[in-house]
Amino acid sequence: RVVGTTRRPEKASMLEALGIEPIVLDVYDAKDLREAVVAAEPEIVLHQLTDLPAAMKTDDMASALARNARLREVGTANLVAAAAAAGARRMIAQSLAFAYAPGPLPHAESAPINPSATGVLSLERQVDEGPFDSVILRYGRLWGPGTGFDAPQPGGCAVHVDAAAYAATLAIEVGDGPYNIAEETGVVATAREGTELGWWSFLWLLGGSAGVVRNAIA
Repeated sequence: RVVGTTRRPEKASMLEALGIEPIVLDVYDAKDLREAVVAAEPEIVLHQLTDLPAAMKTDDMASALARNARLREVGTANLVAAAAAAGARRMIAQSLAFAYAPGPLPHAESAPINPSATGVLSLERQVDEGPFDSVILRYGRLWGPGTGFDAPQPGGCAVHVDAAAYAATLAIEVGDGPYNIAEETGVVATAREGTELGWWSFLWLLGGSAGVVRNAIA
């Protein structure tokens, strides 16, 4: 049984079509969020909250990033409190594999996060300190269907959206702490994701204009 939230009523039917029980709410409304999560009685809470423009296209990206940072701080606090009240045993949270502080490559999960990434630091700390088992999935920059990007973007830290979703499904049963979920390009270390989480580097081949993708599982 899966219950999913959205801020937009028009997206409820999309969730239903996927077999998800939709709840329309705003994560900033701590009371409504708590009541909804407690009523759902979740064993596992999957935290994929973001507040970014579609395909990362906007004339004011600075404001969009500020809103997203606030969501990581305030929204995470509300969700952690709601999950705790519901007695959830596990939380899986989306973080970033491209927020590490400058240092030797590849960045392992033990490397420090850039102090300027206050939203990321807050999200990870709050989830890690919650009264449940926690898994932090540090995704590379998403590409693939629905992301607005047909190929990895420059920077060497990317992950196909299907591979990111696959990592989240694995984390339902296994894993503890942070994992880099990104293609193996030498920017971030990827051994832990394969040996402990069971997810291995995402392999992709381009054939003409269409991408042929495959997950390689350790």
